[in-house]
Amino acid sequence: MDIRRDKYLHDLVIRMHNGLIKVITGMRRSGKSYLMNEIFFDYLISTVGIGEDHIIKFAFDSADDLELIGEDLLEIEKEKRKVDPKKFMSYVKDRVFDDQDYYLLIDEVQNLGSFESVLNGYLRKKNFDIYVTGSNSKFLSSDVITEFEGRGDEIHVFPLSFKEFLSAYNGTEEKAYEEYSMYGGLPLLVSMKTDVQKTKYLEGQIKNTYLKDIVNRYGLRNDENIGELLNVLSSGMSTLTNPSKLERAFKSKKNASISRTTINEYIDHFIDAFLLSKALRYDVKGKNYIETPFKLYFEDVGIRNARLGFRQIEPTHLMENIIYNELRYRGFNVDVGVVETRKTKNGKTTRNNYEVDFVATLGSQKYYIQSAYDIPNEEKWAKETASFDNIDDSFQKIVIVKNPIVNRYSENGYRVIGLKDFLLNDSFFN
Repeated sequence: MDIRRDKYLHDLVIRMHNGLIKVITGMRRSGKSYLMNEIFFDYLISTVGIGEDHIIKFAFDSADDLELIGEDLLEIEKEKRKVDPKKFMSYVKDRVFDDQDYYLLIDEVQNLGSFESVLNGYLRKKNFDIYVTGSNSKFLSSDVITEFEGRGDEIHVFPLSFKEFLSAYNGTEEKAYEEYSMYGGLPLLVSMKTDVQKTKYLEGQIKNTYLKDIVNRYGLRNDENIGELLNVLSSGMSTLTNPSKLERAFKSKKNASISRTTINEYIDHFIDAFLLSKALRYDVKGKNYIETPFKLYFEDVGIRNARLGFRQIEPTHLMENIIYNELRYRGFNVDVGVVETRKTKNGKTTRNNYEVDFVATLGSQKYYIQSAYDIPNEEKWAKETASFDNIDDSFQKIVIVKNPIVNRYSENGYRVIGLKDFLLNDSFFN
């Protein structure tokens, strides 16, 4: 089933011939290879008019492709070695026969020996435009761009947004959201017909792919402790936390001892693997960051739900996570806002902290956003907007509610919008 991913195609198109290596990153199974090898490849041929003989596609996890350069996939895996770069470079050289533009589309590039030097060498050729994807090893890390000595340009691919998911879903918007908030947006799930299929797929991915990648990359002895930490983080999704709090949780709930230093390292591993994303607290009035506590969100809510065996489905927290991912998908930097107020009465000063679910920033744009599953009465409205009442700048303040609602402004000038209107309206912030 073809799923349009126009945002990412646009991201690639505007970077064509920019003198940098286009590095497509993202969590496993998010659709990186499909984007490059199918969607972008088709664009080059059908829209730009590039001949297939000027597009060099190569996947370093393909037995057929490796055979073309005299390598054997099984031998490479058995010997735990990289592909000989000289063989690949010879193959590319034989495919170039004029000075017109050539497009290198390279998949699982981390399996190529000295891939950084090889690609940086091709970058010096004026008629080469280079696109790569990868996983495992260095490509699990969010700092992958440094591997190319500042010559990399990252395109981060998320699992399907709700709008992308809906485009391939056969059913109502309401049913689609129920499915999306339960199983997430990994593209392969769209073609699966039963809950059993989807459940087994997600549980297998988290156990046999994501955790295994991290354990192998960082040389961990096993996945027991890091797996237990992932369980704790899954259970406490979208709540404020810090390593010290998590250390105490391990002692009280898991009867296990794990240091806050190790916990912090493991969280960094999850972030580097694109399983989790950290949202720091931002002091709206003081205009500075508060390092701890922070919030952790899942790149895909289906993976989170699968980790807990689909036993802890909390609509409010899932909605908050989905909004967070949508904001990041649209290119925003997203923080958790805190607004401190001080009031003095009878010589006594009291402090109150009000939370803003999201402070979304993109260039000169800034939005304050509250995620509210339901607002049944004025008391709930006052609670949700108390932080807005204490922010004295003019940036737009938005409340997103789960139930369908007419897009409107309150008497305070706060914008109110339904969740699906927000998720499906690309021009929402325009």
